Amino acid sequence: MEDDSEPEQSCWAHLPDVCLRRVFHWLGNRDRSRAALVCRKWNWALYSGSLWRSGTITFYGRPSRAHALELQSALRHAKKFSKYLEHLEVKLLNPYNTAFTQKFQVTMRSLLSHLGECNSRLVSLSIKYLELDRLIWKNVVRAQFIKNLATFLRRVSKRLDYLNLKGARVTLEEGCELLNSLTCLRDKSFISEINIEDFFSLHLPVYSSTLFHQTMSKFHSLVILTFNYNCISDELLDILREQSAHSLCTLNIKCHIHDPHGQVIWGMSWANLAKKAPKLNVNFFFERVLNHDHLARILLVEIPVRSISLRSCYFSDPDWTMRPTLTNLLPAYCHVLQKLTLELNNDHQLLDDELLQLILSCKRLLFLEVWAFLSVTFMERLLQNRAEKKCILTTIK
Repeated sequence: MEDDSEPEQSCWAHLPDVCLRRVFHWLGNRDRSRAALVCRKWNWALYSGSLWRSGTITFYGRPSRAHALELQSALRHAKKFSKYLEHLEVKLLNPYNTAFTQKFQVTMRSLLSHLGECNSRLVSLSIKYLELDRLIWKNVVRAQFIKNLATFLRRVSKRLDYLNLKGARVTLEEGCELLNSLTCLRDKSFISEINIEDFFSLHLPVYSSTLFHQTMSKFHSLVILTFNYNCISDELLDILREQSAHSLCTLNIKCHIHDPHGQVIWGMSWANLAKKAPKLNVNFFFERVLNHDHLARILLVEIPVRSISLRSCYFSDPDWTMRPTLTNLLPAYCHVLQKLTLELNNDHQLLDDELLQLILSCKRLLFLEVWAFLSVTFMERLLQNRAEKKCILTTIK
């Protein structure tokens, strides 16, 4: 503006600080920079620490001009206001070639190095879907990125409370190196939440790895752990019981058809953990694991299951039937199950009666989501039972 005093006469220039901060809170980085040019007071608002406690940086595989400017702005502000940063999320959208991953690695090296030196508040870090097993990651670039990330995790391990590396797809050795980085200063970690779903490459029998067991034994106060079923063993359950039973509340477990899931887990291991961790709830997410025998080996009655999701992902087999699972297996959790999601290709079998009976037997079931072939009569009967308070469902999808 030509006259610097003009905005001072505007009512916008005299907004209370708390209102001004809320205005800035809902603006993106680039709009914040523009708003800071309005007047001196608005410029001061830009430097409020509360605006920069959380940051999201998005890397686009094929960025438009707007996306490229957005990334530059996010990186610039992350460095400029790094001393305030407490929660950082890094997103990769559609990485497609080696040039992109190499540029990403160089950019992240610079960012993590800066944060390691200038930031003392970071408590939450999320970098999802790295997919480091793809060919777009050259070995040297991949190794350098993991090295840089491990170094950064060592620097922030003392205060980091949440780590999400979902979809990283690393080798067993690389994964344990990254997790060990959280414990290297004191040979133990008090981080409360870790998401390592799809963290390891496909087909790895992580459950049999002594290295993985040694690594997990260093975490002493886990509250929420999200991971794959191919990590579970009696040894891991014993480790969780010994090290985190006092704090453990939630286990989110994904079981995919391509992940090894044939290991034998003793019901006593689950029972001992549940006894020591009375607040524990377990949520299962099955993808294309629909065979009754496979499910029966996994879904033991000793597990305090709160949620089950069974997704067929368009799997179709005329010889397969869901009926035994609905009538024999899931009713074992009738006193604890609160959420049920079913995505089934059941065009060759009608499951109305079995599903309704299961719902009525589950006394704590609040949430039901079904993608399957069901009759209109089924919905009428379900809603009638809900109206008569024979079930307590609050959400039906």
